[in-house]
Amino acid sequence: MIKRLFEQVISAISEETDAPQQSQDRDEAIRLATAVLMVDVAQADDVFDESEFDRVLSLIETHFQLDPQVAAELVNKASEEAEELVSLHSFTDILHGHLAEHEKARIVELLWKVAYADGSLDKYEDSLVLKISDLLHVSRGAVMRLKDDASRSAG
Repeated sequence: MIKRLFEQVISAISEETDAPQQSQDRDEAIRLATAVLMVDVAQADDVFDESEFDRVLSLIETHFQLDPQVAAELVNKASEEAEELVSLHSFTDILHGHLAEHEKARIVELLWKVAYADGSLDKYEDSLVLKISDLLHVSRGAVMRLKDDASRSAG
């Protein structure tokens, strides 16, 4: 199922269609990839409780400027995808290939905020965010600054 989804996303991004449709497909693929990674980080410690769901939902609403219903549908779809996730590469490849450096750093910032959503950082969450940031080619210095910022704001 993940392979099929990945192929559909790549197809949607690479099809030669009119620019507005291609841009919309690209944006949807980026939103889904980001949401899947966020949910995967939230589940890394084997706990995805209501507070973490609410935090992911809030971050997605704000970051992508979505209304609550659309954001909830995206989080639910991302949760389904994350349950079947075998490899991060399909999702990180989408983000790495279509986002600028500062946008990828913003994704890492969101991941740290999710990791600290319950007030503490689990070693599995930490490891997963570091792995994703490596796959996105975000510099380790930037990753550590973003981690420190998230830690302080989780307080």
